[in-house]
Amino acid sequence: MDPTKIASFDHASELKAFDEMKTGVKGLVDAGISKIPRIFHHSSVELANSKPLPSDLQHLKTIPTIDLGGRVFEDMIKRKNAIEGIKDAAGKWGFFQVVNHGVSLVLLEKMKDGVRGFHQQSPEVRKEFYSRDFNRKFTYLSNFDLYTAPAANWRDTFYCYMAPDPPKPQDLPEICRDVMMEYSKQVVNLGEFLFELLSEALGLKPNHLKDMDCLKGLRMLCHYFPPCLEPDLTFGTSQHSDSSFLTILLPDQIEGLQVRREGYWFDVPHVPGALIINIGDLLQLITNDKFISLEHRVLANRATRARVSVACFFTTHVKPNPRVYGPIRELVSEDNPPKYRDQPLETSLLTAMKKD
Repeated sequence: MDPTKIASFDHASELKAFDEMKTGVKGLVDAGISKIPRIFHHSSVELANSKPLPSDLQHLKTIPTIDLGGRVFEDMIKRKNAIEGIKDAAGKWGFFQVVNHGVSLVLLEKMKDGVRGFHQQSPEVRKEFYSRDFNRKFTYLSNFDLYTAPAANWRDTFYCYMAPDPPKPQDLPEICRDVMMEYSKQVVNLGEFLFELLSEALGLKPNHLKDMDCLKGLRMLCHYFPPCLEPDLTFGTSQHSDSSFLTILLPDQIEGLQVRREGYWFDVPHVPGALIINIGDLLQLITNDKFISLEHRVLANRATRARVSVACFFTTHVKPNPRVYGPIRELVSEDNPPKYRDQPLETSLLTAMKKD
């Protein structure tokens, strides 16, 4: 018998058994496992620690932090400084943190408490929401790509599209319903402000990106990273870039997010009260690489308590969209020709649209 087929069959069986538990990674931890299952083992190449930072890059400590002045700048100089900071960060890192962003710190804590509350409910309650039917208004599961990825991540998630068609209250779990609705409204308000600053950073009118429907859709993913017994064997989230226009991430105090720049991984430190902003593939595309979408990952949780985060993605591919996206005309010229082809949104990923 072919041993590769045996290995493949075993892997498939483990995946199926894990998925049919319908309680995710949290269920494994609650069961008192002493080792993480093989389906979570990543390759040694992926897990290898970053090589030391060379001397010419020592000045790159981490992503910058930008003060948004409560979204009401006292004078134009402070606004201009914020725009310049965002322009520099979006063009070099694709990531930055924002403080004084106008979202209540009390609401941030309530949102994180809502995520913990849902994931720490009894298994019987969580099982009612567990599904791989991505057409549902609210979905709870572990690993979207469980059956297609080479290895699973040590993370559970619930998610919901909050715009353009917000869910009805009865579609959401009572334990986090109100805070999800309120937080998503605040994120949209902040997103509108950020897109204004990003537009101006590109030398465009404040409403330019909004008029391109960059704010049209909002997808909320609420992650739960249980403590991991063998964190050197797996990840919380594998290396990837976001396919959105823009992502607003609410982290908690437990660090683990890393950004890859020039082949090196940089830790993103905890900044009290800050939100983490990152450029997505679609914004890199329409800005013709003036803003960049960098790959990032989350290390497996080494703490003794669970880590949570809330990622809100501004994207329009909630439903089939006939709109064609490509580099903004005002940003291209004979000296700076378009680097991507114009195509409908559903096919407008960087890899598909890069010009030959």
